[in-house]
Parts: sequence; structure tokens; C-alpha cells
Amino acid sequence: MLEIQSLHAGVEDKEIIHGIDLTVNAGEVHVILGPNGSGKSTLMNVIMGHPKYKILSGSMKFEGEDLSSLATFERARKGLFLSFQTPEEIPGITVENMLRAAKQAVTGQTVKILQFRKQLQAMMQELKIDPSYATRYMNVGFSGGEKKRNEILQLLMLQPKLALLDETDSGLDVDAVQIVSNGVAKFHSAENACIIITHNTQILKHLTVDRVHVLLNGKIISEGGNELIEEVTNNGYAKFGGV
Repeated sequence: MLEIQSLHAGVEDKEIIHGIDLTVNAGEVHVILGPNGSGKSTLMNVIMGHPKYKILSGSMKFEGEDLSSLATFERARKGLFLSFQTPEEIPGITVENMLRAAKQAVTGQTVKILQFRKQLQAMMQELKIDPSYATRYMNVGFSGGEKKRNEILQLLMLQPKLALLDETDSGLDVDAVQIVSNGVAKFHSAENACIIITHNTQILKHLTVDRVHVLLNGKIISEGGNELIEEVTNNGYAKFGGV
């Protein structure tokens, strides 16, 4: 599904990603661990096509197609989705209208209002989001936990092929992490894939992790299974040369 080879990328003249190789297949869940400033969010933004970040060399392919020339909205139409570490507030656009417009833009098909509204209300109930929030402006006045649950709501409504989850669980209490974890598990299937950046393994509770990558100073310096999560949880990044 996603194939990254020898990727070097950064912001303006500053290289942050130094030669990353990463392959993600359909049905897989990948976890990226690393201390702050290691390049995790940069990698996610580069994959999604944030205009601030530039590919210096290397390649990225999604389902065999080169991503480098595609704008962010084109990548979204191909099936990429990024859940933000700090979700933006969008005054003037309601949650329902934004999601319906996004659904139409991604699928290229007209979305029937009543059917869409029924599905939206069902998903909001599952994520324990007050139904009235559908008519509120996107993330405006939402608490941190409400914004994160709203990100998972978007994930479930848009049903992308590849979900990039950038610390979606950060700043959440135990109950909220459980709700987010259930939402991600509901989304994941054999036909899609997830790349998850997290410092809280609770979000992985209902998921089978296929591959764990430790990212340090812009390089993947170790790969493995759940044992790497346990190693980092118990001992930090000292073993890998980090702080």
C-alpha cells in the first residue's frame, strides 16, 4: 500500500528525515515510537503532502503511484488521512457540513443528507460525542478530548485506505483513550492500514500491531514487534542512543 525508499525530507534548508525506508501493506498496523524532535510528525506531514515540508530525495509510492507530485487534497482522494496531533479550529463550518463536503470531495459522489446524518449520529453516539456537536463549528470551543474524538469521527465517516494517526491519544484521560482505541479498532480492517504515533500503548489495546519502528534523529534505528514497545515503555530510548 505504502512504499517509502531512502526518504530525505525537511523544512526549507533543514533536513529532518535522513533516509527512511518503510513499507506498509493492507491490513497492517505500524507503530512509530521516538522522543520529541525525532522526526515523527515530520514524516507524517511529508506523507500527507503538507506544503511546508519538502522531499529532498528518495521516493514515496501509494498503491504503486508516486506521491511526490500530488497535492494534499489529491492524496486524500487517493485514500490518505491524517489525524492531527493538535486539531485545528474552523469557525463558520459545522462538523456535519465539513464532513459531508469532505465525503463528497473524496468519493466524487453526491452524499444524501438524511442517510449521511443518520450514519453521523450513530458514529457520534458510539464515540460518546454529544449529537448537538454536529451543528457546532468544527472544533471551536471543544475540549482537547472532544477534538481528538472528533478526529476519530472523521476517520470513521471518511473511511480512508491509510490512516496516519499522530498522537491522537495525547492529553486524553483513561476513559477517552478507551473510546479512541475502540474507534480505531472499528475502523481497521484487512482492506486498510494504520500508522500510529503514540506514547500511550493503551490505544493499541484492541489492535494487533504488525511492526514497530523506533525513530531517532530522523532515522529508523530499530524495528521489531511488541517487544520494542515494552522496551521503550520500561527503559526509554537510552538503549537506542536517545535521551
